[in-house]
Amino acid sequence: MLQLRFTGLTAAAIGAGSLFAGPAAAQTLDLSVEVPRLSVAEYHKPYVAVWLEKEGATPRTLAVWYDLDMRGNEGTKWLRDMRQWWRASGRSMSFPADGVSSATKAPGTHRMRFTAGTAPMPRLTPGNYVLHVEAAREVGGRELVRLPFRWPASGATTVTEQGASELGAVRLTVR
Repeated sequence: MLQLRFTGLTAAAIGAGSLFAGPAAAQTLDLSVEVPRLSVAEYHKPYVAVWLEKEGATPRTLAVWYDLDMRGNEGTKWLRDMRQWWRASGRSMSFPADGVSSATKAPGTHRMRFTAGTAPMPRLTPGNYVLHVEAAREVGGRELVRLPFRWPASGATTVTEQGASELGAVRLTVR
């Protein structure tokens, strides 16, 4: 068996090391979305869509919170109320979408982690991106928050935006 040695490491060990890339190769988006507690008599949990856009590329939906439990998949009827997301990519999707769809969330801060190469997150190529978070609520309003970032990032980069009504603090950390 032929074995090459490089400063005490075998070629096999060097090859194995490349399978476990360090933090510089990781592509992770950590997102926290605050759903504010509104003091209205008739409160409805908001529908929320999260999607990623890069100029010149097809938008990628990462998460959609909607009423999954309605009879006959009727909850999908109001997805189009998230107008920007619906135009960008929602109308071409089938629901429920595996790994993307989940139930609406109660007021509070909700955390999500998206890892590149693991559905639904694509592998990021160098360039400018925008992560969008849009919310719409029955007997309420609509709101869109945009979080721009550049990939690759030098170290962890955090972008925070404050919603005005349907969303509270929205925070993205890119690693």
